[in-house]
Amino acid sequence: MIRVLVADDEPMIRSGARAILASDPEIVVVAEAANGGEAIQLTRRYRPDVALLDIRMPGLDGLAAAEEIRREVPETSVVMLTTFGEEEYVVRALAAGTSGFLLKASDPRELLTGVRAVAAGAAYLAPRVARRVLAEVGAGQLARGITARERIAMLTEREREVLALLGAGLSNGEIGQRLFLAEGTVKSHVSAILTRLGVRNRVRAAILAYESGLVAPGA
Repeated sequence: MIRVLVADDEPMIRSGARAILASDPEIVVVAEAANGGEAIQLTRRYRPDVALLDIRMPGLDGLAAAEEIRREVPETSVVMLTTFGEEEYVVRALAAGTSGFLLKASDPRELLTGVRAVAAGAAYLAPRVARRVLAEVGAGQLARGITARERIAMLTEREREVLALLGAGLSNGEIGQRLFLAEGTVKSHVSAILTRLGVRNRVRAAILAYESGLVAPGA
């Protein structure tokens, strides 16, 4: 069962998200919050698998809440919920340790897909957000590519194999199937990769894999 916390200052958005998530028998909403501070408190209490946070809330916003949640409850993955025109927050959100980015105007099925992907240990970006991230990566690609290749050179051959599949969007279970490894072993490799690369989440590791040429564009 995937346990989810939903945080948004608009009751209608919270109710809509809860209804969509409730349509999947393997997902349960364990708590709802109206602001970032409440989201942090409820995450400490319930320790959900996924925290779905509105990026803009009164008081403590979703970005600040994400940073605190990832610091205090690292086992909880964070998915940001945003609207069109707020893609400029993507880079800061990724730096805060966010594993997913969804648009409120997306198809409801995308919410289910994103939550399930992040809960499985993968990363998920809505297509429009993914295009923004790739655009950010593309600017200054040559210089960053050299740096990225130097950083990835520090990894073992097995870690590079895991990183390549992680960069292609596979979950820990899918990587394990490809490499004939137990899911727990893959999780250990991913943790080691993040530590050695000095990044906070899978999305940043995937970007490094892309910048270094380990993963081809569109993989």
